[in-house]
Amino acid sequence: MLKSLSPSEAATLVDAGHALLVDVREAGEFAGRHIPGALSLPLSLPDSGPLACGMDSSLIFTCQTGRRTSSNAGRLLARVPGGRAFVLEGGVDAWARAGLPIAGSEATQAIPIMRQVQIAAGLLVLTGVLLSIFVAPPWIALAGFVGAGLSFAGLTGWCGMAQLLGMMPWNRRTA
Repeated sequence: MLKSLSPSEAATLVDAGHALLVDVREAGEFAGRHIPGALSLPLSLPDSGPLACGMDSSLIFTCQTGRRTSSNAGRLLARVPGGRAFVLEGGVDAWARAGLPIAGSEATQAIPIMRQVQIAAGLLVLTGVLLSIFVAPPWIALAGFVGAGLSFAGLTGWCGMAQLLGMMPWNRRTA
């Protein structure tokens, strides 16, 4: 499990050159608002092997609130040689609340991918149910398909709907 660091502890390590911040949010989220100097490495990208850092350095993983990072801690830790990795407690939100520098603005940030998935999945399930009631019963399969996809995403950590939404123009901004 990844040990948590407060924003001030993380800032001290980063400022001293002993750690690198790695933001695991999607590109659109990162482009909208991020910690200056953080590396963008979305969780949706396939793992491409170990993440390198200097001999005296550690990696500090962050997301918006810390939940996404914490729920993927095992996967992230497995990519860090020697296990020198941490999670930023409270994520970018806590960093900003601590008065530390932030690049970008929430006003330009797209809705986070996971909220987009929740909206799309909810609308698809509702549509499938309503179509099965008012048009034809087989439409209930749409709701079942979405439910199966969400279950698969929860079990594997890979969400096809998030992948598709990540390719949408509003999510393709770069920092």
